[in-house]
Amino acid sequence: MFHAKDIMTKEVSTVRQDAKITDVIRLLAQKKITGVPVVSDDMRLLGVVTEKDILRTLRYDQNIKGKSAADLMTSEIISFDENDSLMEVFENLVENEFRRVPILSEGILVGIVSRRDIIEFFSAKAAGSKTN
Repeated sequence: MFHAKDIMTKEVSTVRQDAKITDVIRLLAQKKITGVPVVSDDMRLLGVVTEKDILRTLRYDQNIKGKSAADLMTSEIISFDENDSLMEVFENLVENEFRRVPILSEGILVGIVSRRDIIEFFSAKAAGSKTN
């Protein structure tokens, strides 16, 4: 059985609560990612800022210069433990509109699993099972 830790991306870009939202937008664009975890100094997960959070805010207020990650982040998020079943993570991504889920170890952010990670995992698994 595979676990979240087997396919998670371990090098995760993060921001602190006080990060300027303009810096968050720049990070998303530079890293070509669709969301970023918001963490405390000890890497405890506080929330996530996604493209959707930013677009939703811009729809009503295009002057976001004074806003921070804490102002826009979604704080009620679903996360998984690194030892949780990969199928449990997979099912969650299928059933919800999430593009990614944070992976924790004893409450500390240690990785992230995205839809892309799961697609790549199944692609590699399928390629490995083919016989020539």
